[in-house]
Amino acid sequence: MADQTDFSGVVGRERTAFDTVTAGPLQRFCAVLDREVPHFSPGDAVPPLAHWLFFLDAARQSELGPDGHAARGDFLPAAPHLPRRMWAGSRISFPGVLRVGMTLRRHSRIAAAHYKVGASGPLLFVTVRHEIAEEGGPILLVDEHDIVYRAAASAPARHDDAGEQAPSGPWRREMAADETLLFRYSALTFNGHRIHYDRDYAVSEGYAGLIVHGPLLATLLVDLIWRNRPQAVLTSYAFRAHRPILCNEPFFLNGLPGKPESGIELWTADRAGRKAMTAQAVLA
Repeated sequence: MADQTDFSGVVGRERTAFDTVTAGPLQRFCAVLDREVPHFSPGDAVPPLAHWLFFLDAARQSELGPDGHAARGDFLPAAPHLPRRMWAGSRISFPGVLRVGMTLRRHSRIAAAHYKVGASGPLLFVTVRHEIAEEGGPILLVDEHDIVYRAAASAPARHDDAGEQAPSGPWRREMAADETLLFRYSALTFNGHRIHYDRDYAVSEGYAGLIVHGPLLATLLVDLIWRNRPQAVLTSYAFRAHRPILCNEPFFLNGLPGKPESGIELWTADRAGRKAMTAQAVLA
């Protein structure tokens, strides 16, 4: 019987994808963020984190798993005994600029896969390193993407007041993500994960309702920078998810600008004031 705790064999797996940066997804990205929708022309810079709108996995409908994601095992590890997965965080650097009209190459490699048993049960942490560049050109963006795999839910998740309390930041925005916002972001990123639109499925995974996308929350934190410093240019950005934010429940985006070398501390807090996501941004 195969060792269900050894995933060293997947480390080093690689794949390459190509895509062309077009204006349409970027305009819809701004619309989802409730910004003025600009006219993007060839050569215009791509907004931070909008690289997630490209290189989308076009899995056929028959190739989807029960969670709505593409079935695993081809590139990402299958791990059938750990059916739940989520985007745990990313570390992103911007050594160059993605621009409208570029035809880009994304090289992806599984950099790490670690199995552990935590308080909530067995966990598999997988890190995928994505490098984006024009063919033959220098790397323009590096995204180290952390994915966590979990066992099936055995009981509904608890929703008490436990958890680290988050202070209010000098930059602060209150909002709630409704079903329409979740649907539009799923459509924008071609994300079929059912926890974002199928409430019964989300409950079956142990959640109290639909879950706001982790990358959407990360993007809203960058948007908080833009709303306070419209001319800001990111050189690096890192975020980590700590607990889910539920659809239709108020939450708070917070920012604490520091010195240029220390960057900006960012975090989200749920309606009970508990930290849900933390992030750090360094500006040029």
